[in-house]
Amino acid sequence: MLLTLLASTALYAQEVPKGVPHPFDAETIVDLDHPWAMTFLPDGNMLVTEKDGRLLWVSADGGTTMEISGVPEVDFGGQGGLGDVILGPNFADDGMVYLSYVEKTRGRKRGAAVGRGTLDTSTGAISDFEVIWRQNPTTTGRGHYGHRLHFSPDGEYLFISSGDRQKFDPAQDMTMNLGKILRVFPDGSIPEDNPFYDQGGVTAEIWTIGMRNPLGIDFDAEGTLWEIEMGPRHGDEFQKIEKGENYGYPTVSNGDHYSGDPIPDHSEGDGFRAPDEYWVPAISPSSLLIYQGDEFPAWKGEALIGGLSSEALVKVTFDCAEEGRDICEEERYDMDYRVRGVVQGPDGLVYLIEDGGERGGEGRIIKLTPKD
Repeated sequence: MLLTLLASTALYAQEVPKGVPHPFDAETIVDLDHPWAMTFLPDGNMLVTEKDGRLLWVSADGGTTMEISGVPEVDFGGQGGLGDVILGPNFADDGMVYLSYVEKTRGRKRGAAVGRGTLDTSTGAISDFEVIWRQNPTTTGRGHYGHRLHFSPDGEYLFISSGDRQKFDPAQDMTMNLGKILRVFPDGSIPEDNPFYDQGGVTAEIWTIGMRNPLGIDFDAEGTLWEIEMGPRHGDEFQKIEKGENYGYPTVSNGDHYSGDPIPDHSEGDGFRAPDEYWVPAISPSSLLIYQGDEFPAWKGEALIGGLSSEALVKVTFDCAEEGRDICEEERYDMDYRVRGVVQGPDGLVYLIEDGGERGGEGRIIKLTPKD
């Protein structure tokens, strides 16, 4: 049995798809330092986070940038800094903007936090910023924060992805909100119909458990939540997020520890929800978009995933041609740079964020338009 577990991951290796011709032209909109996330304002201009702590207003054509004041102090280093940015569900009325970021607590401990404040684009300032959620507990190290944000389609709930902070066991520990997907109201309070609400504390926030480093969440047109996460040594995962489910990490995975120690693969009857698609070798996923626009008809309703080490835009289809499978990678577009983010614009086009890695500062916002 042990021999089988040791060999299982090594025996399975997906064929790395060759890059297919790009059905798009790519145009650089603006050059930036350490860009991590972006969102569009109703007027077509953008808010972009830079990991070292700057929130930028960027004009739609990239010709003008302005730093927004009132952003919280962040702990910048490793995988940490200023993270996600999204608009509140009533932004047109209240100007509410949500930010995720990493803060340093006592000693060498750090954790991700989520806060919100009122944005005034005429003054370039966020006011009345308040923290509504924190990773608990804070830990040492500078990795696996997750901290992606997404509102449910009706705007009633805020979903937060929380990484395991490279500590493994917290992903299965119900007394911690690390290695989980969390569900809260927009003000950070906890819905009573959360699956573990009756247990109180941070446990009440939990929607799903057993995640490693969830770096992308998005809803499809039917209101189903999907997630992409970076696995250990290989075993990156794409999966439907279902209330109360346990996704198995670090007890099971289709990858192994970086130390070389094996992790048992997902298997039927193991009590954990297996991924709908996974990657061996890894693609190092950074972000997720379920495309709903009309500019790329062949992409509509499909998942677009940014790849870091793979330097690719990966398309996953929900109508897989392979017999016996519904979901699989369908196409991979080689980009020759680290794709940190994938965002749909109000124009129906797709925008990519390039970053320069944890030590490099180079980055861009890139617009993809269909080829004639």
